[in-house]
Amino acid sequence: MGSRVRVWLNRTYAENVFFMDQLRRNPCGRAVEIHATHGDADSPILAAADVAALEPEGLSPAAYVEYALDQCARHSIDVFVPVLHQATLVEHREEFAAVGTALLAPPAEAVHTFQDKVIAYEAVEKLGIPAPPWWRVRTAEELVTAVDALEADGHKACFKPASGAGGVGFRIITRTPFSLMHLNGFPSPYVPLDMVVEALEQADEPVDWLVMPRLEQPEVSVDCLTGPDGRVRMAVGRTKNGRRRGFTLDPRWIEPSRLLAESFGLHYLTNIQFRMLGDEPVLMDVNTRPAGGLHQLSQCGINAPWAAVRLALGEEPGDVVPPFLGQDYTVIAGPRAVRPVSLPQQRTDLDLPVPPATTTTAAEAAVDAQPAQAAQTTQAPHPAQAAQAAQTSDSPLTV
Repeated sequence: MGSRVRVWLNRTYAENVFFMDQLRRNPCGRAVEIHATHGDADSPILAAADVAALEPEGLSPAAYVEYALDQCARHSIDVFVPVLHQATLVEHREEFAAVGTALLAPPAEAVHTFQDKVIAYEAVEKLGIPAPPWWRVRTAEELVTAVDALEADGHKACFKPASGAGGVGFRIITRTPFSLMHLNGFPSPYVPLDMVVEALEQADEPVDWLVMPRLEQPEVSVDCLTGPDGRVRMAVGRTKNGRRRGFTLDPRWIEPSRLLAESFGLHYLTNIQFRMLGDEPVLMDVNTRPAGGLHQLSQCGINAPWAAVRLALGEEPGDVVPPFLGQDYTVIAGPRAVRPVSLPQQRTDLDLPVPPATTTTAAEAAVDAQPAQAAQTTQAPHPAQAAQAAQTSDSPLTV
């Protein structure tokens, strides 16, 4: 059965409780001890771990590397899945290897390329992969120029940080003056151009935004698993069109994703997102980390987290091909436990029982009978054909 595998997730997204669930339910029946650290004592990540601790606050990236190396050495971590300070941590891969820890993350060059969306778009366009028209904006004057150009071509302009993840900072530009319309109902991503211009003119320092056309659905989020040898073992698309979600192996999304993963050395688990510009799929984003919605591939009979851990351990999981494509579904919220005590404390069955999850998906139950999900998926009554699977991707993630 093999020895126990120790996996550490540092300050990561709440959705990765499902990543942890899948590691425990691995098809090899291998014992997995999950370590988690976070800055929020109420993160469900900590409650889901076997060994949990609060992270020290205020560490510089360099100091965080020293903290992480110490964690790995003291706890004999086999595989470290870094999210916080990923770009800095991967620069020290050899030091982690020296203490017996493999980093489940791409090489430093790949991480840095896709950390900045402008650099990323320039790089992928050289491969012939279409990207939307874009402007890098730092001032009010540059913003107006970009918006005017986009609107002249019939597009609706939007902006987001040149570096960022999870849709944080995304806004859509409107010419409609601010009024009670903007205050009714739920908060909207629409912001009047004149208010944005005024804010930029009054800002103490320039912003670093990417301005581009608002892209349309369907949105397709391709989860890739690539080995250190550069060979892609898995590429499966999750699709989103409004509330409806599904899966696809359509070459329009899969082939450019494979090309990106192979060309840029996007090792281990990465997530490549596309949307539509007119009738053409264009690249929206590349995430050099496991996606928050990765666990949804379990509805296709895939345990991607475990396959990635095996690769990091130097084992060969082979090609990870879905035996079937799951039905269309939607995502709803559900309860997930938080820890009842202060940290640090190691969970045991005697002193810190974890109540079973109250909800699970039909597809999860079919793959593995153990309860797992706190955010469950509900199947749509009429599944689409595989080539026309409804569209899915990751919503903004909560750290």
